[in-house]
Amino acid sequence: MKSGCKFIALWLGAGTLAIAAAESLPLMPVTVGAAEFQVELAQTPDQRERGLMFRKILPKGRGMLFEQPAGPAVFWMKNTSIPLDLLYFDSGGKLLQIQANVPPCTTPACPVYPSESATIRYILEINAGEAAKQGIELGHRLYLKK
Repeated sequence: MKSGCKFIALWLGAGTLAIAAAESLPLMPVTVGAAEFQVELAQTPDQRERGLMFRKILPKGRGMLFEQPAGPAVFWMKNTSIPLDLLYFDSGGKLLQIQANVPPCTTPACPVYPSESATIRYILEINAGEAAKQGIELGHRLYLKK
């Protein structure tokens, strides 16, 4: 009987750990054109690698902003349950590419979504369809309100 209780405690502990691992980073406001979002800023390699993996929802008006050294960017949707728009910006914050309505990956071999430019500094992930809904267009600027 005691071993059963230990198993339940261990199982509940593992569930708590999985929930804690998927918790969000602190939020900061950004704008793209006239649209404003509250985003989590993924700056470290671990934060960028994990991204929005294992999240079941992305609340309206929220997103994740990836910051990297200027260069090419390649994204994939492995373990991501939320369809997204991927917005690629250069170092000056100019929107160079929109990869709209990227589906979650449900297979072991996930497609990749590379940037067309080798000068990408920021990548913004928002809910699929949100870029079109908000009128976000190529050339719009990203403003971080740190």
